[in-house]
Amino acid sequence: MKNIVITGGAGYIGSLLTQNFLELGYKVTVLDIFKWGVTPIMHLIRNPNLEVVKIDIRDHNSHKFIAKADCIVNLAGIVGYPACDADKWQAYEVNVKAVREWTNKISNDQVFIQASTGSSYGIVNEICTEKTPINPVTVYGSNKAEAEKYVLDKNGISLRFATLYGVSSRLRFDLMVNQVVLSAIQDGYYVVYQANFSRTFLSVQDAVRSIIFALDKHKVSKGSCYNIGSDDQNFTKIEVINLVNKYVDFNIIQNDFAEDQDKRNYKVSYEKIKNIGFVSKVSLDDGIQDLIKTVRIFKEYSIYRNY
Repeated sequence: MKNIVITGGAGYIGSLLTQNFLELGYKVTVLDIFKWGVTPIMHLIRNPNLEVVKIDIRDHNSHKFIAKADCIVNLAGIVGYPACDADKWQAYEVNVKAVREWTNKISNDQVFIQASTGSSYGIVNEICTEKTPINPVTVYGSNKAEAEKYVLDKNGISLRFATLYGVSSRLRFDLMVNQVVLSAIQDGYYVVYQANFSRTFLSVQDAVRSIIFALDKHKVSKGSCYNIGSDDQNFTKIEVINLVNKYVDFNIIQNDFAEDQDKRNYKVSYEKIKNIGFVSKVSLDDGIQDLIKTVRIFKEYSIYRNY
């Protein structure tokens, strides 16, 4: 297996995944609309095993790249509840319809790996396993839950990522941990709603590792969904904020008079993926320290503009 197609290959996960696959000797085709430019993968551009194509996965011309792939990793998407709520039609077109069309065209010999989300669980009182009924509370969670059905129907692999954090060549500051660090350093305060709601977290580096792992284990993982995260990274919001507060002095403002629109509140078990050999390596504490170092450099040199 040598040919990899990565949709969204210049994004937060994709830019790191593209580099990792190239280092492992794969031929990689990146399909991306480059909303954030080509800079995240520019350092890889001279690699002869890399092909870069500017195209929207909704464009039927993108389907011609399916036949050349041994493995397709779908990272393209409208991500997170604010972006999906802002344009529900576009979110459905990209997150659901395009996935359905792509999976309809793959063969039984190809591996399709879908980036899904643990946020599809929504509000759950018990610890979530892959058998827990899906109960999304956001458009994003609903989109991912629906798309997952098409992936599994075609014997693909769906990875339900925990909330990501960490440094990537295409940084995101709309993710909770990254956002807390940015606000703490840039603004000197952070406002938190539903401070005791639980979330589960995963470094972007471990997300990349899990995709490569799923491909390596495709014979046993095809047709399955997996929670991707770590049992020791189930935290409440206030616990995350207090971890940042260990390293950065900032004001924590708990707003008890308003609600976060994203009302997810759940804990997740990662036994299923652990049972076939995957465990995360990066701790939340280490990820926070990396982010603090990065954001302080950004602040010193005023280079937030591209993020």
